[in-house]
Amino acid sequence: MDRLLCSAQTSSNKKNYPKNKTSLKEGETIDIEYAAYIEKHKLQLRFSDDTERVIDFGHFLNKSLNPLIRKYLDIEEFKKFTIEYGDLFWNDYDLCFPVADLYEEKI
Repeated sequence: MDRLLCSAQTSSNKKNYPKNKTSLKEGETIDIEYAAYIEKHKLQLRFSDDTERVIDFGHFLNKSLNPLIRKYLDIEEFKKFTIEYGDLFWNDYDLCFPVADLYEEKI
């Protein structure tokens, strides 16, 4: 959750980041720069260090008992995601995930 308290990073030295690493270092911040719908409840995400992930939100959505979360099982609702200030969210933060968890594929 500490990512939500940090301002978006801009870096001109992206070439110094290793590609597709699996975890963040202590105190390191990361932003989501790009997201694209793939299929069902899967999104392709690109982070500010050029790491890319395909995240399947289906399991999380299916196991939730909260109707405010389960509404995103509807594909048309799920597709209405937004990226703002490096965060991925739905409907003005109705549904959001810590960026570090998405980066480390821990949802």
